[in-house]
Amino acid sequence: MSGVMAPTRGQILSLYKQFIKNANQFNNYNFREYFLSRTRSTFRKNIKQEDPKVLMNLFREAKSELGVLKRQSVISQMYTFDRLVVEPLQGRKH
Repeated sequence: MSGVMAPTRGQILSLYKQFIKNANQFNNYNFREYFLSRTRSTFRKNIKQEDPKVLMNLFREAKSELGVLKRQSVISQMYTFDRLVVEPLQGRKH
């Protein structure tokens, strides 16, 4: 056994939820949708990965990227943007 401990399913799921939460905090629709889409596609792409070393490296990279995303979402909240036509109206169901 190699001694490399792969992250648990719970740890990966928690990390995914943190990415989604922070991406949703962007005030700008385009940034918010970009990071949501990127998060989903990245996690889907690696869902079948089983190599513990690769999983650990992916997990470390993702945690580092999450730190960047958190900082950028905080900065985004300091600015206001006009709502785009494509943004759904809050409080109205379609």
